[in-house]
Amino acid sequence: MPTTADLMSMWNASGLKEKLIFTFLMLVLFRLGIHMPLYGINTDVLRIAGSNDILGFLDLFSGGALGKVSIFALGIGPYITSSIIMQLMAVIVPALEKLQKEDGEAGRRKLSQYTRIFTVVLAIFQGLIFVGYLSHVNNAIVPGLNPVMFCISSVLTLTAGSVLVMWMSELITEKGIGNGGSLIIFVGILAGIPLYWTKTWQMVIDDSALMWGFILLLAIFFVTMIFIVIMQEAIRKVIIVNPKRQVGNKVYGGVNTFIPFKLNPGGVMPIIFAVAILLFPSTILHIVGQANLPAGWVQDVVLVLERIFNPSGATYYIIYFLMIVALTFFYASIMPNMQPKEIADNLKKYGSSIPGVKPGRPTAEALDKILTKTTFIGALALGIIALIPAFASYITRITTFQGIGATSLIIMVGVALDLINQVRTHLLARNYETFLKE
Repeated sequence: MPTTADLMSMWNASGLKEKLIFTFLMLVLFRLGIHMPLYGINTDVLRIAGSNDILGFLDLFSGGALGKVSIFALGIGPYITSSIIMQLMAVIVPALEKLQKEDGEAGRRKLSQYTRIFTVVLAIFQGLIFVGYLSHVNNAIVPGLNPVMFCISSVLTLTAGSVLVMWMSELITEKGIGNGGSLIIFVGILAGIPLYWTKTWQMVIDDSALMWGFILLLAIFFVTMIFIVIMQEAIRKVIIVNPKRQVGNKVYGGVNTFIPFKLNPGGVMPIIFAVAILLFPSTILHIVGQANLPAGWVQDVVLVLERIFNPSGATYYIIYFLMIVALTFFYASIMPNMQPKEIADNLKKYGSSIPGVKPGRPTAEALDKILTKTTFIGALALGIIALIPAFASYITRITTFQGIGATSLIIMVGVALDLINQVRTHLLARNYETFLKE
């Protein structure tokens, strides 16, 4: 455990204090925006998100903004969805791949600009859907308002709120500590814990037979958190033999090192991506289902698809598991430090090699096999861990924690670990700079 002296040293570290304060202020600004409702909305409708599974699940990741119908109701969702689509397009479209890999910092800035523009398009689309849903809720809109003007003003406000959240996310990533998007989701989930705890405790009080199930659920959550930490920190070390070099009378090099490949290279991003992808059709289908479609095959198809993508259904978790596995492989394939051919070329360039493997193409093939096995194990572990809390909620019959357990637990632990590692890296860099000055 860190001592008071350690905490003071961290606080007094050059630049770290400013980063922490800036991150805190941005998150406070986000939380303030959540409590600013859209103009023309009745206060009675501010609890719509808790009335069903899908909107309740969405409300969890918006930090309560959706349930309050606030200006930040769309949250970071459009930006994350846009980032996913642009990363997928960068793999498919050669021009975008060139921007990402060959054009350096200028290309990445241009790709980021495309992501922002597409975020605005998605925010407008999602805003229209959300306002359309509100128009079908009884007494949701204050009587006397012009429906057309209300729709236009609300969509513009929701879009502006989503763009503002995107801006805050990028500022946190650039000038603060941690990944801005992940931290905004983290804070939103954290803010919902008291409500989940209150609902769960009330359920246990009303039915004393659930007490042992509640204790078992907490124990499973605790063990799951331990496994998450282990998985997030686990690495596969590939031994590298470095050549000896003689400079004058001294011999340098010849010391064996290793390349660390993380068991879970994507961290929490596969989870966040999977949730963002799955919740999009879930929301669309639910809102379409509220539109009183005429009886027929269209209504039947919508109802079947709605059941498939319902976050409380078994089919959803099967798709969710497969999506996590696929996205973990995808995320590993686009990471610069996990490209077998590039690593093999660099090793050959500096005369280093893997013991028992020839330089060049054999090294690339050997690294590819190692990375495939490591990523497969990590993807399966991540998918299984994501399902454990949901299964625990089912067997203990305590479902009030189901939403926060199935997905949010991994996000919270993963983001917290990432934040700690970034603080640690900053402190190590400061100590190194201090050493050089001395």
